[in-house]
Amino acid sequence: MQLATIVREQAETSEYTKHDLLFKDLIQTFFKEFIDVFFPDVHKHLDYHAAKLLSEEVHTDLHDGKTRRLDIIVETKLKGEDSVIIIHVEPQSYRQPNFHERMFHYYSLLYNKYRKPIVPIAVFSYDEKRYEHDTFTIEFPFFHVLTFNFLMLELRKKNWRDYIESDNPAAAALLSKMGYASQERIGSKLKRNFCGCW
Repeated sequence: MQLATIVREQAETSEYTKHDLLFKDLIQTFFKEFIDVFFPDVHKHLDYHAAKLLSEEVHTDLHDGKTRRLDIIVETKLKGEDSVIIIHVEPQSYRQPNFHERMFHYYSLLYNKYRKPIVPIAVFSYDEKRYEHDTFTIEFPFFHVLTFNFLMLELRKKNWRDYIESDNPAAAALLSKMGYASQERIGSKLKRNFCGCW
């Protein structure tokens, strides 16, 4: 591999890491607001008074010996219930064909560690207009083993106009990653600068 290619790939990895860290900080800071604006059906069931951040937990992959730090892990409860649940939010800033399998792997690690019900959420922030899989399946011609599903937020598929008037800080911070029609780009930049949201 040529030196220029290695340097470029390292720079791209560094940019992805910085981007994901910013998303992690944003969602951790405005976790309640993030769930409220993008996953209202989940929001109405959560008891945020019981919420506890577990993001510093390290999980080991016994298969390849690597340790991985999952991005956002929150322990909380459902309203009116005593049972504990885990919410895992995984920001993804670049295209990865086997991401749905990775989400299942993370789910397995979390469940093995906590033995609690888990709500898995993936947040896609890259600009590529491709279909993402929200399901990982293991099956045979003779037997269906499992279907794993996760909640998915594809920011590029959200229209910025639906959120521009929102007082929600998570929505305001993520407007620039939402979808634009080509003729809207100049107008939206002007509006962004005018309102001072971004």
